[in-house]
Amino acid sequence: MIEEEEKKLFREFVGDVEPVTQLGLGLKILVDRNSPTLVSRRMAAVKVSENEDDFLPGAEHVPRVKALDTLSFKRDGVQHGVFRHLKQGRYSVESSLDLHRLTVVQARIEVLHFVRDCVAHNIRCGSITHGKGEHRENPALLKSCVNYWLPQLPEVLAFHSAPRHSGGLGATLILLRKSEEKKAANRMKFPEPKPL
Repeated sequence: MIEEEEKKLFREFVGDVEPVTQLGLGLKILVDRNSPTLVSRRMAAVKVSENEDDFLPGAEHVPRVKALDTLSFKRDGVQHGVFRHLKQGRYSVESSLDLHRLTVVQARIEVLHFVRDCVAHNIRCGSITHGKGEHRENPALLKSCVNYWLPQLPEVLAFHSAPRHSGGLGATLILLRKSEEKKAANRMKFPEPKPL
């Protein structure tokens, strides 16, 4: 009995309602584009893009490597043969960055811009010279930073300490993600085989 009374009260309160059969049909949501919430969101988005270089941490949060350690990193999906060629220095280095005499703050900005510039210019393999820092007050500081920063950049597929003839343990070779243009060119060169 109570349920029937509650249903009756509900129907009186709601009135004549037609169910929506398709999601979004006939619904209009009015948005005040000058509402304080939207304005603050827009301002926050602009601020984030201005400080995009700040997502890489400074030296205080970086795990340290030793001056004579070999740096090595490979994302899932990178073929073993491709990584082996990188380790052996078989890819031609199309661009390089030298971090000698830079502070950690300067190096962080330079590494980020270097990687993004390489991708923008369809560069597949680059080199970062950071030095070993053997006889420094803070040994291997820049080397440790490069080792920590590169895996955080989605454009970097793999990296490895360079072979002796390319800078040895004081330099790192990086393999960068292919641009959409290079992917399309590869598809043209090597089309997928048609099923039999």
